[in-house]
Amino acid sequence: MTAYANFPGSRPRRLRTTPTMRRMVAETRLDPANLILPAFVREGIDAPVAISAMPGVHQHTLDTLRKAAVEAVSAGVSGIMLFGVPEDGKKDARGTVGTDPDGILQVALRAVREEVGDELVVMSDLCLDEFTDHGHCGVLDADGRVDNDATLERYAEMAQVQADAGAHVVGPSGMMDGQVGVIRDALDQTGHEDVSILAYTVKYSSAFYGPFREAVGSSLTGDRKTYQQDPANARESLRELALDLAEGADMVMVKPAGPYLDILAKVAESVDVPVAAYQISGEYAMIEAAAEKGWIDRDKAILESLTGIRRAGAQMILTYWATEAAQWLGHGRG
Repeated sequence: MTAYANFPGSRPRRLRTTPTMRRMVAETRLDPANLILPAFVREGIDAPVAISAMPGVHQHTLDTLRKAAVEAVSAGVSGIMLFGVPEDGKKDARGTVGTDPDGILQVALRAVREEVGDELVVMSDLCLDEFTDHGHCGVLDADGRVDNDATLERYAEMAQVQADAGAHVVGPSGMMDGQVGVIRDALDQTGHEDVSILAYTVKYSSAFYGPFREAVGSSLTGDRKTYQQDPANARESLRELALDLAEGADMVMVKPAGPYLDILAKVAESVDVPVAAYQISGEYAMIEAAAEKGWIDRDKAILESLTGIRRAGAQMILTYWATEAAQWLGHGRG
């Protein structure tokens, strides 16, 4: 025993002895300010509509959206990302309602800015998929493929109307080549130099988007594999990153978050702009479903998943638990 009296000499467990000790030496801190709330607002409803695949998440009316924004401010959440859900009869091949100043997303942007001003960073999804009758993120050509350059023209129009409606930040999510540069030019040429671009730089064609399709009333048939990234590829993400930065992206995003933490870490190590990650609908649904069955501790799983995303390098996390998690963190449960 004498020979081993000092074994082991290094005991990492000394720094895990109490909750206060663990908190003091924590390398990663999750704060309400890291969180952004994605929210859906639906035209033509007079009460919130539950999204069956996302327990606890709803398609909002304008009134309940306003309340959700106020709750997010009170919890210390930094931002809200708005998605518009128009009436089906207003969808067309070009997503015209997406660039109508009186379209549901623009109306929602004005309502939220009127309610909270600059207390939340108000963000808007800049994409056509919610507004097209075919459900794709762009304009289709004669062969039914998404026409990249024709779509860019529509994105330029969307950027202007969203900025006019009060968006602090636009989030181009369609993965069209050149989208950031075209949007930056459109904003600058219409007097919106201060509106930021959160580029969906890395957006994979993922099976985890399923519940989101219900949330936005998607009309999509088929898939988006010709413009969203192949989950097998990593280097391609860094190429997309370089292009978006060269075109003027103010912030960049990785989506989904959980299955792509390796990509998130690579991106975070490569840039000097803020990095976001989107914890998407399928990630949300899995935790909620497992918790409902009693297989995991819901609250602990939520915080662990968010901490993992933060640890991988995200300064901002879009999550449907933003307000709830921020409330916990504000009361010391983080």
